[in-house]
Amino acid sequence: MLKHTLGKALNRSFVVRDANNSHPCLYALANSFHSGQPHLAPRSFFGVEDFLDDDNSKPYTYQRGKKSKNPTKHVSFKQRTIAYMEPFTLDVFISKRFVSASLTHRVTSKQVAVAGTNSKDIKAVLKSRSDIPACVAVGQILAERAREADVYTATYTPRERDKFEGKIRAVVQSLIDNGIDVKVYLD
Repeated sequence: MLKHTLGKALNRSFVVRDANNSHPCLYALANSFHSGQPHLAPRSFFGVEDFLDDDNSKPYTYQRGKKSKNPTKHVSFKQRTIAYMEPFTLDVFISKRFVSASLTHRVTSKQVAVAGTNSKDIKAVLKSRSDIPACVAVGQILAERAREADVYTATYTPRERDKFEGKIRAVVQSLIDNGIDVKVYLD
């Protein structure tokens, strides 16, 4: 459509005349009150700039990406590539009533394997759904499901409020014992 419209405009192009030369132009006012000089609009002939984003040069794109608070901040090579080098993360949630753990792909944000003591197959077998044997069982089942999905490595970073001890350590240790290589980042 743009090519068609541009072709029509070029066929009916305007000519701006200086003292000695004449120049082709896409936009010129018929009634100009600027002392006979051609008045060129600050926008293009088609007004496409109305639809342009700051970061995107394509017209008619309305979705805007997440902007950084500090666009001049340097992002290291490790920060840019870590999601691709170590794509799977372990997420462990422990409450007073149950334990759940999942392996998530960082780039696509899809859960690859999930296990928890709220599921029907584990509920019937365990006495308690939130003690250390329950955490070990969740780790074993999660490792089994991860191997079915061809995931053999994962990373784990505890949340700020969590300490890497007790029940969380039992889940991670159970994963390691069952063949999943878990890299733990303690800050």
